[in-house]
Amino acid sequence: MTNSIKPPSWYWVISILALAWNAMGIKAYLDQVNNAESFQAATSPEQLAALAETPSWAIGAFATAVFAGGLGSLLLLVRKRLAYVILSISFLAVLIQMGYLVMNPVPDANYSMTAAIILVSLFLVWFAKKSSHKGWLN
Repeated sequence: MTNSIKPPSWYWVISILALAWNAMGIKAYLDQVNNAESFQAATSPEQLAALAETPSWAIGAFATAVFAGGLGSLLLLVRKRLAYVILSISFLAVLIQMGYLVMNPVPDANYSMTAAIILVSLFLVWFAKKSSHKGWLN
């Protein structure tokens, strides 16, 4: 069954930006876990040493945050209500991951980016819920 209430054009802009944002997060995750050359070049030796000590549950939270965020954004694009649930899972994983980073600071950490990640993730949960209530998701 298709939803008859069409979302406004700005809905599509936000959904595409959400997917792009989460695609960057997925790339960052893959670069970090694969220890990509570009990741090593952009990361200080002190940061690399601190990240090497990251427990597997925190890395798992990172993976869950970005892959659920990507899936949730894709679900926004295909207008599925499940986007709200998946983006909520992503937000919870973001809180776990960022909580670990705040409690175990990495040298020269960019806390403005940490705050931005939390705020964007929260916004996407709100946006999915609002979109569902407006009837834009089915």
